[in-house]
Amino acid sequence: MTSIGGAQMVDWNLAVATATRLVRPGPEISREEAREVVAELRRHARASEEHVRSFTRMIPEGTEPEDTPVLVVDRAGWIKANVAGFRELLGPLLGKMQDRRAGTAGGAVLGAVGGKVTGVEVGMLLSFLASRVLGQYETFAPATRELPASAGGGRLLLVAPNIVHVERELDVDPHDFRLWVALHEETHRTQFTGVPWLRDHLQGEIQSFLDETDVDPMTVLERLREAAQSLAGGRPEGEAGEDGGRSLVELVQTPSQREILGRLTAVMSLLEGHADYVMDGVGPDVVSSVGEIREKFQQRRARGAGRLDQALRKLLGLDAKLRQYRDGERFVRAVVDEVGMDGFNRVWTSPNTLPTKAEIAKPADWVARVHRRAEP
Repeated sequence: MTSIGGAQMVDWNLAVATATRLVRPGPEISREEAREVVAELRRHARASEEHVRSFTRMIPEGTEPEDTPVLVVDRAGWIKANVAGFRELLGPLLGKMQDRRAGTAGGAVLGAVGGKVTGVEVGMLLSFLASRVLGQYETFAPATRELPASAGGGRLLLVAPNIVHVERELDVDPHDFRLWVALHEETHRTQFTGVPWLRDHLQGEIQSFLDETDVDPMTVLERLREAAQSLAGGRPEGEAGEDGGRSLVELVQTPSQREILGRLTAVMSLLEGHADYVMDGVGPDVVSSVGEIREKFQQRRARGAGRLDQALRKLLGLDAKLRQYRDGERFVRAVVDEVGMDGFNRVWTSPNTLPTKAEIAKPADWVARVHRRAEP
């Protein structure tokens, strides 16, 4: 754990404790029904593997992809898993902030504030997210006794109480909805297990982004505090402040980071859009009510959950993630319509065949670049 002047930069244990204490309780459900939900989600995860492999044709026949564990977790389990991932990814950045603290006026204040306050604030943000995530393929997941991961660091999480909450809120068939969610997350697992270079490429881009960060530790603390105060009601709903409502990521960008972030945005749009395309493409054969589910789910995404929720989503950059689903799905659909699934799968050949941010918006440009033929 990174520390500054003997004080922890982020008290991750306190972050976990804070998040699990503050996270909203899940839907009311009997113990027997909870066991049935968990068992069904595990069955759907296994069934989704074959559905996704057959539809995407990303993994050749006879090839066994890397085995990754499927974990059905509650909200506290999701929090613990993500804190472990954050510690793994943010280590270099926290180390850089530690080095910088010695030469900055704000460093002494940060040392006094210490990791306890930061841990509480991180925990508050995690408590907000923990009630909203339905599932997740963790790409950079260190294995723990409670939360196993593959040798490559991957694991698939399905957050049972959140899935039950949303299926009830939307009033859709629960068995269809659970399979639909499993198809999305299984697509992410297939992406990373079927494309051997993808994980290292993505990790390299993220680390390059963090390496380029020229960040004042006090600025990061202030942004965390701003988000945490939004959760606690410390700021009026919808108040933008001097930064115009920019996200945490945008606030720490340098010119070099903007270039890297553009590439990361394109990759994440591809991955999220591909998962949405696959879950709906597989759907009609195995999820009879997929049309109803998609329509209601899109409406839910669009309206959010009130002004406070929308303001915090903006601050955390979650609105950008929603755009990634939409823009990425449009890209995948356009390319498959033009060159078929096998033609689309050339996107997984190497980092050079990944779409750029501009190509996500103009799929025909990607088709022209990757599928260009020699002029006669």
